[in-house]
This record gives sequence, C-alpha cells and structure tokens, in this order.
Amino acid sequence: MLRPLLENFERLRRNKTVLCLKFSTSSVMAKSKFEYVRNFELDDTCLRNCYIVVRLDGRNFHKFSDQHNFTKPNDDRALGLMSRSACSVMEELDDITIAYGQSDEFSFVFKRSTNWFKRRASKLMTHVTSQFSSSFVFYWKEYFGEQPLLYPPSFDGRVVLYPSNRNVRDYLSWRQADCHINNLYNTAFWTLVQKGGLTTTQAEERLNGTLATDKNEILFSEFNINYNNESSVYKKGTTLIWEKVNETTTKQIKRPNEEETEVTVTRTRKKVTSHSCDVIGDQFWDEHPDILESEQC
Repeated sequence: MLRPLLENFERLRRNKTVLCLKFSTSSVMAKSKFEYVRNFELDDTCLRNCYIVVRLDGRNFHKFSDQHNFTKPNDDRALGLMSRSACSVMEELDDITIAYGQSDEFSFVFKRSTNWFKRRASKLMTHVTSQFSSSFVFYWKEYFGEQPLLYPPSFDGRVVLYPSNRNVRDYLSWRQADCHINNLYNTAFWTLVQKGGLTTTQAEERLNGTLATDKNEILFSEFNINYNNESSVYKKGTTLIWEKVNETTTKQIKRPNEEETEVTVTRTRKKVTSHSCDVIGDQFWDEHPDILESEQC
C-alpha cells in the first residue's frame, strides 16, 4: 500500500506540483535583519547589593495646586491623596521596604536583594511613576469629592543607589530635614499673608535671611502660633512601611439542626501602614529592625 503512495509523491515532485507549507513562529520572526537595533539599548541594570531608591517629584505643582485651590500652606486632601497613591505603589511592588513623602514628592526604597524587573533602572522608575500617577487620578474623587480634576498631573522620577544601611538612613533623614525646613518657611510665609495682611512679595522680603528661631518667634509673638503644636504630618512627612496587623471579622455560621451563630475570626496579615514620626533618630529603626537588611553580602 505504501509503494503506490511513494511513487505518486515522486511523480508530483518531478512535476514541481508539491506545495511547500512554511510555518513561522513569533520567535522565528523576531530573528530578522532588523534585530540589530537592539544593540542600541543601554544596559541599565542596577548594581547588586545596593538599595534602589526611586524618588518622584511633582512637575509644575505650584501651578497645579493654585488651579485646584489647594489650602495653603498644607492641604490635608492633597497629602492624603499622595499617601494613598504611594500605598498603591507599595501594594503593587512589595519589594519596596519603606517609602517617605512630603509635599509633592515621594521616595520608594527597594530592598537590597530585590530582583524586580531584573533590577533595570528604567523599568523600576517608569513602573513606579506610572503606578503613582494613575493612582493619583484614580483616587482623586475619594479625597476631593465633587471638585473636578482640571487636567492630569505629572511626576518625574529618578533612580539613586545606596550601598549601605547608613546611606539609606541618611537619605531619609535628609528628606525629613528638608520637610521641616520647607514647612516652617511656608507656615510663616502664609501666616504673614493670610493673617498679617502682607503681599507675597512683602512676606518673602520679611523672611529673607531669617533663621528657624526667627520664624518661630514671628509665629508665636505676632500670631500666637506655637509651631511645635502643628500637625506632625506637616512637620515630619509621611512614612509608609509593611507591618503585620490583626484584622477581625465577624461571620454568621449556621450548622445543621442548630440556630445561626456569630463567630469572630482574627487573622494576621502584612499591610502598608502610615506613620508621621521621626526617622532621623534611632528609635524608629530600633522599633522596626526588619526594614533594613543585613549588611552582609
């Protein structure tokens, strides 16, 4: 039976009537003469055994805050929305061990051992930036109610590597010190404008060259404002970390031939928690020793 088939096939081959079917896969198609363009891509893999910090800053946020009528010097709605957006980033990328934010900026610290996106700086930065920006728009109504979002905000990002625990702590200390300096100035500035009746130019001239003690004195002696009593979230910013929390839920259970009973169930899970505390001193780090990894390679 096989022989007639083979003879028929040979006859067709000689007459060149055999159809040659070629099948291509995506992997084969990718191997084309154009593939050389990949050689132009730069290797931006972050150095191993280093913390990766992605810091976001709002672009033209002075204009954005003015057009959306943010309360000066601090708008609780905006600060809450920034923290919620940062929390969304941490929930998406759980290798972020700590995040710190103030005003229109947020810093995200990835573990030394992270291998997210094969440690490619561009991938990490763009993912954090896009997740944060989209979350800011998505949760806007939750914090600003019926006030419309007039146009989408934008944030730029940068990646910095820190090889040691001390470097990371000093970085976060720097950002928190910056928060305190900026907030003290803004509090004094807007108090002079809103309560002192000065123009913005006059208030700027009044504060030019003043020290922290001078600003505190202006607030206290002229407006009876004790800066120490200001909200800690204004003075210290917002710190987000992972913590184990107990969550209690109540369920209704009905067993056969029994009445429905109420049962309380407590479960422990990791959750992003928010703190407005001092990160410059040792107490915070002593209370949360699992944030930073061992210095050993």
